[in-house]
Amino acid sequence: MQRVLILLIFTFMSSWATAQVDLSYYLPEGYTYDPSIPTPKQVLGYEVGEWHVTHDQLVMYMKAIAEASDRVTFEETGRSYEKRPQTLLTISSPANLARLDQIKADRKKLRDPNTSVSIEAMPVVMFMGYSVHGNEASGANASLLAAYHFAAANEIEAELENVVLLLDPAINPDGLNRFASWVNSHKSYNLNGDPNGREYNEAWPRGRTNHYWFDLNRDWLPVQHPESRNRVKVFQSWLPNIHLDFHEMGTNSTFFFQPGVPSRTHPLTPDKNFELTEKIGTYHAKALDKIGSLYYNQENYDDFYYGKGSTYPDVQGSIGILFEQASSRGHLQESANGMLSFPFTIRNQFTANLSSYEAAKEMREELNQWMRDFYVGIAEETAADVNKAYIFGSEKDDARSFHLADLILQHDIKVFSLEENITVNGRDFKKENAYIVPADQPQYRLIKAMFETRTEFQDSLFYDISAWTYPMAFNLDYMALNSRILNLANVREINKDEFQLKPGQVIGGEGAYQYAMEWTDYYAPKAAYKLMKEGFRVRVANAEFSTPEGKSFGRGTILIDKGESGMSETAFFQKLQEIALASTVDIHAISTGYTGGINMGSTFITPLEIPRVALLVENGVDGYEAGEIWHLLDQRIEMPITLLPVDRVSSSVMDRYNVILMPDGYYGSLGKSGASTLRSWTARGNTLIAKGGALRWLAQNEVIDLKFRSVDNDEKGLQKPYESYRNATGAKVTGGAIFNANLDLTHPIGYGYTDSAIHTFRNDNIFLEPAENPYANPLVYTENPLASGYLHPSNVAGLQNGSVIQVRGVGRGRVVAFSDNMNFRAFWFGTNKLYLNAIFFGQAINGGTAR
Repeated sequence: MQRVLILLIFTFMSSWATAQVDLSYYLPEGYTYDPSIPTPKQVLGYEVGEWHVTHDQLVMYMKAIAEASDRVTFEETGRSYEKRPQTLLTISSPANLARLDQIKADRKKLRDPNTSVSIEAMPVVMFMGYSVHGNEASGANASLLAAYHFAAANEIEAELENVVLLLDPAINPDGLNRFASWVNSHKSYNLNGDPNGREYNEAWPRGRTNHYWFDLNRDWLPVQHPESRNRVKVFQSWLPNIHLDFHEMGTNSTFFFQPGVPSRTHPLTPDKNFELTEKIGTYHAKALDKIGSLYYNQENYDDFYYGKGSTYPDVQGSIGILFEQASSRGHLQESANGMLSFPFTIRNQFTANLSSYEAAKEMREELNQWMRDFYVGIAEETAADVNKAYIFGSEKDDARSFHLADLILQHDIKVFSLEENITVNGRDFKKENAYIVPADQPQYRLIKAMFETRTEFQDSLFYDISAWTYPMAFNLDYMALNSRILNLANVREINKDEFQLKPGQVIGGEGAYQYAMEWTDYYAPKAAYKLMKEGFRVRVANAEFSTPEGKSFGRGTILIDKGESGMSETAFFQKLQEIALASTVDIHAISTGYTGGINMGSTFITPLEIPRVALLVENGVDGYEAGEIWHLLDQRIEMPITLLPVDRVSSSVMDRYNVILMPDGYYGSLGKSGASTLRSWTARGNTLIAKGGALRWLAQNEVIDLKFRSVDNDEKGLQKPYESYRNATGAKVTGGAIFNANLDLTHPIGYGYTDSAIHTFRNDNIFLEPAENPYANPLVYTENPLASGYLHPSNVAGLQNGSVIQVRGVGRGRVVAFSDNMNFRAFWFGTNKLYLNAIFFGQAINGGTAR
């Protein structure tokens, strides 16, 4: 019987692979449709699945649906980096659409146990989010069908009195459009499913990611991108009961729906969430059985990291549901299960969309009651927790504290600023740059997920990272507060809409002997680049000094004069004011060169050359890490850089740059000639910055002398169960954890830091042996390296007292080697400056320390 069923499925998939399909292929039986509502073909000019819908076409259809139906409203929730609109359809009965603000207000009451609310009369709310990965396009194309069905099906009109649907047709507008353009431009009218074809093999960086090559499905919690902030705002305003997340997976797979692997659920997610997800899963199974599609659940995927679209809701009384459809990656492709057509993938997604609707409709009261119970339970949990609040701050850097507070505020969490300085257990927190987050809030579990450290786990396999402790990521001093200390604190609640980083200023008057800018501020590199771009003379102090007025400056302080800019004193001063204001840093006037410590003409002060930066991309380069660097320099430092394809590396172009950045990746295409070019270029006094796989390639090709540690990860014993192989090998992967390291604050790489203890992030098993020259290891792991997250015991030896950063000399130049990711997912603010220091100060590192 099973063989017959599989044969029928193969035949079914193949028969639709080459034939033209129309709406009847997708739409469920037993429904009639309002002829006044336009079909996708009537607006787009082609049937769903015939071509990949582009983002502009998607928006055009959603607007047409909203104009034609009294069940639908259309709104723009924001814009992507490439200025494409993020859109949202709200679908319900006309009566509900007329009172959306009241429905939202009622749903907010679910989070307040002290407020009464009528569960029986409350509509269920379901969010439907499609194709957060732009090249997983069956979701976005299925959204055309969902919009049409829910707007036009006559039989659901009465049901919508109890249902509100939120439809986001393309969570990643830029990636979707990039992918649609690729596959459409390579489509033949006579389809050929050969997976070697150009249609199925996108050019780097592919359409999965957003403009800066970030995976937006890892950004629900960090909210570092406009697309994420806009959609989280929608989530927090609506508090949906069910949150659908439509994805694709490998072509040879089938169809997955949650729940995932039970043992890989985050401990802060209640068991009830799994039970409800499993109950909803029975609706998916029934619907997919009806159309004869293969499927599975409770395998492969997990619910651990709260930065994913299907997991973020789970810690907020909502049910996040991940769908993974085998991808045709074009219009038709061979697979292990037969020819896989694009229409077939779309139909599976739409079918799961409809089954989710049935579950939401029939489980309405149960789902609303669960959200209510979830938050009633929160009140009990906070009362029992000895930790009543979390405090965090940085003594010398307002910006990092600000950005963490701003991140937390996006999730409907109250944050308070200090009205006066406070000392807790000998640690000082300043009112200018410290914040308190009370635990006694509806978002208690989400707050706990942000601040907790965890090193013990039920399972040793993770689909994504195992730790993200935010104060560690931002390199901030922090601690939990008990009720006594919290009650003594004098605080003021922050208004999210008015919360801004304090503008910078010039302290002191015009015509000073020199001007000085401390490097401790996160945005000091931004200001330094602007100063150099203006043609001012910019130097770095490699020793401490103080002014006659008693102001002290640390290593890394930037000294500024107008140099050969030709500006008048007044114009120079005005420009300093503009840069200080725009960069949110303070610049101080120095009245004399006769300063304490070192004088202003000291040999411990080094002139700086403006960085001319090229970032290597394409041909094996890790797109995520390249994107993180690009985003950091372009968005935060406002530094123009060249995205240099690896195949453009040659002696004829290299002298345009004095800094080359090599992210993690495979650089075999550079060959021996590329290695020779990079070595010669570095030896001429330039700075090469490399990480991960780039380090192995540089060492193998004798550009630098690096040694790597190996660890014993081999399985021992005569015989082990075959079924345990996947888990045993997967457990040795370092998927993403936080580590303790010690920083040399006197080294140029450490400039701007005030505490030698620092937390770094790594997600690979490349272990760097320390250099024999002890001055060449500015950042090393501690004896007990794991701070938070999962690390297999066999990998501990690879990290203990090993190098995180190593500086090696090549001729007159420097290679700065990073074993960890200093720019992870744009939210690892705490180590960004280590990377920036390599860019700005690599030229200033004493050659003797790098031999």
